[in-house]
Parts: sequence; C-alpha cells; structure tokens
Amino acid sequence: MDEIDIEECRLTRYPAPVLGKPAQPIETIDDNIRRLAERMIEIMIASGGVGLAGPQAGVNLQIFVVSPDGTRESAKVYINPEIEVSGGLDAHDEGCLSLPGLFARIRRHRRCTVTATDLEGRRFSETGEGLLARAFQHEYDHLQGRMIKDRMTRVQQIAARRRLKELEERHKADR
Repeated sequence: MDEIDIEECRLTRYPAPVLGKPAQPIETIDDNIRRLAERMIEIMIASGGVGLAGPQAGVNLQIFVVSPDGTRESAKVYINPEIEVSGGLDAHDEGCLSLPGLFARIRRHRRCTVTATDLEGRRFSETGEGLLARAFQHEYDHLQGRMIKDRMTRVQQIAARRRLKELEERHKADR
C-alpha cells in the first residue's frame, strides 16, 4: 500500500471517481492508517457529519468512522468492515456530505451489526439500531461505491437531477 498523503485528504464530493468504485481492503494497520483515521474524524466533525468513509476523504480504502452525536469523543473507526442487517425497513430523510444539498427518504434496515478491525488490529462486532444502524449502512455503501443517489426511487432521482447536474458542473469548474 502506498503512503497516504494525509494533507491531501479532504471531503470529496460527487462526481469524484473515487466515490463510484469499490474500496480496497486495508492490508496493514500502521501509523499511516492511524493518521488517516484521525484526519477522517477531523473532516467528519468539521463538516457536521456523523460518519465518513475512506472514499469521501479521497482514499479508496475500506475504512469508515462514525460518531452518532457528531463528537470526537464518540467517534469510532471501522477497518475492513462487514455488515449484517436485520429488522424491518424504515424510511428516513438522509443526506450525504459528498452530496451537499441533496436529501431523500432512504429505506434502510432498523438494525445493523458491523464486524470490523480497530486501529490496534483487533476484530470486533457492534450492533446498532436507529441512527447508528443507518450510519453503518450508509458508510458501508460508500465502500461499495454506492451513494444515496443510487438508493433513491425513480421519482426522487428525477427530482434530484438539477442538484446532481449542479454538482457535476461545479466539479468540472474546480478541475
């Protein structure tokens, strides 16, 4: 794995290519990965989010951070996560830091168990309900190259077309 330039890690917005492809597993947890995790927590908190995945920080790696209350104190790191969903489906308004200004009612499972590796290399499992379950599923989607725009109904996609086009135009202008 190449050295990650932590200073280059910043919030990545649609339609950046890294957001649309599956992330790669992390093979070694070293100081580089620990610095990446710390930078991702900083980005998440500064952006007012409750979760952030590696691709959202411009890094195509299987890592996400979640803090249900948006604070550093409750932030937790999940490396090479796997999820198992259970319970019925609920629809709630959901946004995404990588799709600013876009919100949609997204159906997600009420419960979600994540099995991941922590920064010390230990495997652990955690089950969440409600917002935590939703955050786990949302961030895991990013690691699969999927975003909320991909989970929208056809009607929602039509309604979001203008906002997506604006984000695409802004991306072209920023290049």
